Amino acid sequence: MKRFLEALFGLVALTGLPYLIYLGVYYLRRPSGTPADTRPREPSVSIVLPTYNEAAIVESKLEEVVNLDYPMAKVELVVVDSSDDGTADLVETFFAGRDEPQLTLIREDERRGLAVALNEAYAAAANEVVIKTDCDSRIAPDAVRRAVANLADPEVTGVTGRNAEVIGNSEVERGYRDIQTMIQVLESHIDSTLIFHGPFSAFERDAIVPIDEDSIADDTELALKIRRNGGRVVFDPAIHYKEAAHSSFGKRREQKDRRAMGLLRLLWRQRDTLGRHGAYGRVVLPFNWWFMIVSPWLVAAGLALATIGSLALLGPFGLVTPAGIFAFTALGSRDALGPLQPIYSLFDTQISLFRASVALLRARADGDDETHDGTWTPDEELREVLQ
Repeated sequence: MKRFLEALFGLVALTGLPYLIYLGVYYLRRPSGTPADTRPREPSVSIVLPTYNEAAIVESKLEEVVNLDYPMAKVELVVVDSSDDGTADLVETFFAGRDEPQLTLIREDERRGLAVALNEAYAAAANEVVIKTDCDSRIAPDAVRRAVANLADPEVTGVTGRNAEVIGNSEVERGYRDIQTMIQVLESHIDSTLIFHGPFSAFERDAIVPIDEDSIADDTELALKIRRNGGRVVFDPAIHYKEAAHSSFGKRREQKDRRAMGLLRLLWRQRDTLGRHGAYGRVVLPFNWWFMIVSPWLVAAGLALATIGSLALLGPFGLVTPAGIFAFTALGSRDALGPLQPIYSLFDTQISLFRASVALLRARADGDDETHDGTWTPDEELREVLQ
């Protein structure tokens, strides 16, 4: 019994130690806001919008763009579309008779994946600053102004923002985003942040480089490659956007597992960045490797050890351990844990990362390229939430 408890507590301590160190650094430094030396400016801006079968929501997204608090005479909208539902025709109709912003519409004859479409759109973007946003998200009217103010700092080459409101009332997703905000603020003040968010990311055009054609973490990959090339990429919590997220357990699991898979693949492919590029490679990336690659396996091992050990020591009464884990998961997935909900949000993310790790290892062993698919399927449920 003593050895079992020592092993279990040792595993828990090992898992949690980097998080305790992070919290200590956070409360010692108490970072807030963006680390950039922001200044008002109005450079020309290209807004990149990839679309695929967005007929139900594209017009509302275009309305959002033309009503941004930014001079439309300095804005170019680059839409890259591979739809078969008339999305591109709706975009053309919307801009018929409008002098500004300028529209660049790229019609793709075949669907080749998001990363390929983005590379084409970034190459076509003509203005000083390039902003990428998604059709199924909403950005604040002042988001562009805040982004270009960050990019006025000569040391800052890219900036992303915060999911200030989770459309769809998912407490699990909201709890994780709050934790992620703390992490990204500290990372940005240390050097640069790792994760960039698809609903809103902004870059200096001259810093943009092609991303892997099979990427499923395209925004983060671009930011990481820019940092490798010497730029600084930061998170500004004052740049707000809204993104729909599933509340149902199964739907959220699928959404989060895909994101996790993309990030894990990216970290592995860019593993030579560890230890390089200043504090980014020595502090930020090692923490993310622990959080995304090491910690999920330790969490899974801890759950397995607790279950097996309790059954071995207590017999049938040991079933209380897996029952407790199941109850915690069931209540957390239903946003019913009250003050413990943020803990479940972190646990939920670790489970996604573990599942994604297993899926990638299986695919690698089987020589299966299915997990390398860069396309996506529009989610009708989330589009209904947006409407």
